[in-house]
Amino acid sequence: MARHLMTHLTTRDRGPRRLRRRDRNALLAVSLTALSMTASGCVVVHGEREVLPATTRASAAKALRQFTDAYNKADKAYDSSLDADYTTGALADIDSARLKAGHVNSPSGNSGHSSLEFDDVTYTIPKKAGWPRWFVADAHGNKGGDDRWLLVFTRNSLSAPFQVAYLTLVAPDDVPKFSTDKDGWAEAVPANSTRFAAAPGDLSRDYVRYLKSGGTLFADGAHTSGWRTDRKKSTKPGLATQYIDEPLTDGDYAPLALRTSDGGAMVFFTTRYYAKQTAAAGASVPTPNQDVKALTKGEVKQSLTMQFVSNQVALDPAGTGKVSVLGRIQGLTSAQGS
Repeated sequence: MARHLMTHLTTRDRGPRRLRRRDRNALLAVSLTALSMTASGCVVVHGEREVLPATTRASAAKALRQFTDAYNKADKAYDSSLDADYTTGALADIDSARLKAGHVNSPSGNSGHSSLEFDDVTYTIPKKAGWPRWFVADAHGNKGGDDRWLLVFTRNSLSAPFQVAYLTLVAPDDVPKFSTDKDGWAEAVPANSTRFAAAPGDLSRDYVRYLKSGGTLFADGAHTSGWRTDRKKSTKPGLATQYIDEPLTDGDYAPLALRTSDGGAMVFFTTRYYAKQTAAAGASVPTPNQDVKALTKGEVKQSLTMQFVSNQVALDPAGTGKVSVLGRIQGLTSAQGS
């Protein structure tokens, strides 16, 4: 290529003086470019190709502080615009609906506000190529008892702030150890990996099927067999309750997974479900509470259909075995009466 280019230049510019002038101009341009990069200290890194830590530990700590400050301001004012830049995906849906209901019922703000605070924080930052870049903060909060708060921060470009897409509470003993390299960086698991009991990218759909029909993929627990039992109990004489579950897997709802030290994976994933209560003739739907009313359109006569977004965290074992759902937080996002 270099020989061909030189031949082309020599053929077109027959005068050696002209050739030397062009060579000097090209060399000057290269030198100025190098000088500019050196002076600015800026080197372009192609994040879509380079395997890099998602962020620094200092930046991760800053992201947690920014989220917490914004969350507290939004909660105190019942104003979702105050933390909208720091939430996305499942948490954004749940949090914005909660704040909307709070504002409807208390336009002047949250008189019972108590600031959320975190301590004893561990940051697990995967080293990976491509976007999104993300990390997990495992913290003790001043709310939720002894449970650990697991917050998944994600962003799709260097110019965007980190936003919390997943937030779940998990018993301290259930938080696994993660696989890390010699520098302490964790390993992100591809969504389509087949090295586990279930591909991480399939867990949302698998969970939806399980809630509908049961099966052997998920271990018994409060968020699996226990939840299926609770659903059956919700249908009572004069009141039928129907459930429809849907997977959420795209964009900011995409599942995210970290490899654990035992070879398995910890997976965060999202689902959406509808719960429809229908009263028999001569009966009525139980009166919804004030928060449900605030998010309900239409008049509740014989039925109430509620829409929820639910985010889960699960341990997905390597090879074969049962998936354990460790934690789940859901929130009502809308309702329709008829």
